[in-house]
Amino acid sequence: MSTTSKSPKAVLQVAYLVGLTTLRRYAHHNSPKKFTQPQLFACLVLKEFLQLDYRKLSALLVDVPDLCRVIDLLEVPHFTTFQKAARRLLQFAQAERLLDKTLRLAQVVGRLPARIPLAAGDGTGWESHHASQYYVKRRASCSKYWQKITYKTFPKAGVLCDTASHLILAVVPEQGPGPDIKHFRPLLDQALRRLPLEALALDAGYDAEHAHRYAREERRVRTLIPAKIGRRTDKPPSGYWRRKMSERLHLTRYTQRWQAETVNSMLKRLMGSALRARNYWTRCRETFLRAISLHVMILKRRKVFYGACQEPYLPFLGLPRGRMVVSSPSRRTAFSLHDSSPNGLPRWMLRRIATSSASVCGALTNSTQFGRRGKGQAANSALSSAVPRCQRARLLHCHCSARRAKSARNGFRSM
Repeated sequence: MSTTSKSPKAVLQVAYLVGLTTLRRYAHHNSPKKFTQPQLFACLVLKEFLQLDYRKLSALLVDVPDLCRVIDLLEVPHFTTFQKAARRLLQFAQAERLLDKTLRLAQVVGRLPARIPLAAGDGTGWESHHASQYYVKRRASCSKYWQKITYKTFPKAGVLCDTASHLILAVVPEQGPGPDIKHFRPLLDQALRRLPLEALALDAGYDAEHAHRYAREERRVRTLIPAKIGRRTDKPPSGYWRRKMSERLHLTRYTQRWQAETVNSMLKRLMGSALRARNYWTRCRETFLRAISLHVMILKRRKVFYGACQEPYLPFLGLPRGRMVVSSPSRRTAFSLHDSSPNGLPRWMLRRIATSSASVCGALTNSTQFGRRGKGQAANSALSSAVPRCQRARLLHCHCSARRAKSARNGFRSM
């Protein structure tokens, strides 16, 4: 399961980086130029991360000036500035660009492959108010039946995510209640515009023959959807692909579809189950902002970042990469160190020998200069017939150790 950052400073830093690479510095050349658009976007992500409103966000930045210094904010904006920035920065086209940039950033740091092996999707709904269930029941307790629902419509969204990293590949906000099949094609088209998919797992709410045909024949994506729509009968389902699903779905990777439920749970647990917006378009913008905020929280990992340094993202910004020490050995290093241990040496000792060039070179020099003979390759090859068998085996072993040491040093060197 993906872990998310719990540090407001770290989330603010990554959001500011995403804004720098996506948004213009100022909205207009005649603007007051007190705040930049990347700074305002980072503050909006912090608002969703801490579940604040615009007034509390402004008060928080006043009380905690360290957060302002992270994004070079010299003056705290008025809370109405955040509200107007959300209306301007989170329009549909702009929000999609921000979501694209976070996915690109995930590819740069190795969190997302170039081709998604399996994606999962589902529809989810949010509460349209902040009243607790207890209050709803108490308010209607005077009648014969207790009231459980206080709204006719609620905000809803279709979410398509990667099952391995829990990153959202596509999101289609809408208004519920309604069937999930309505946002099947927009979800698939939006995800394929960003990354190619190999397989797509969905629940029975998307079961339809035309959905299979569109995904498999037109978009070349393998669909995994249980054929459960319709009345219960002993007859096989209608349609070629629906019959295939009823026969072979249990042999596929459909069990990973529950990862979409995990993503929906992460959205509601980390940022609340109720939207603060009150009209349709502001709810759509808040839905996009929550998806982007979840990406920022997933991207901020200890393995990717070192302290407050942004050096791993310098290639992403088009700048030369600085030197960064990797705390964990690479696969190349592990392979060289987990090879057979000569002379019964333990692996920790072999690691120490491999990373120490002096010990390896010294052993190799002593082996190649035995008998006070020449140092070159030609001299050693000329003497190979005259060298005793035990000494030739020792020389071959030292050459193999030197090769392993070279790969180990390459793996442990600073990048």
